[in-house]
Amino acid sequence: MASLSDKNPDNLPGPYYIDSTCIDCDQCRVIAPDFYARNDDTGLGYVKCQPVTADEVALAEEARLACATESIGNDGN
Repeated sequence: MASLSDKNPDNLPGPYYIDSTCIDCDQCRVIAPDFYARNDDTGLGYVKCQPVTADEVALAEEARLACATESIGNDGN
């Protein structure tokens, strides 16, 4: 489960975030490339855009639930 206290500082502020347990498997970027990106310097994923609409949230959630290491969090704010 993603840890809010261990979230990647590259994440855009908002409810979705990726923490340092990311293994850069690319799954989130395949599912929802508008919301997730990779920092080439650190090799970690991060949230580059927070979802707003119901369709966007559904896509971000699909990626969160598909994360093999559960590194994507949603603090619900």
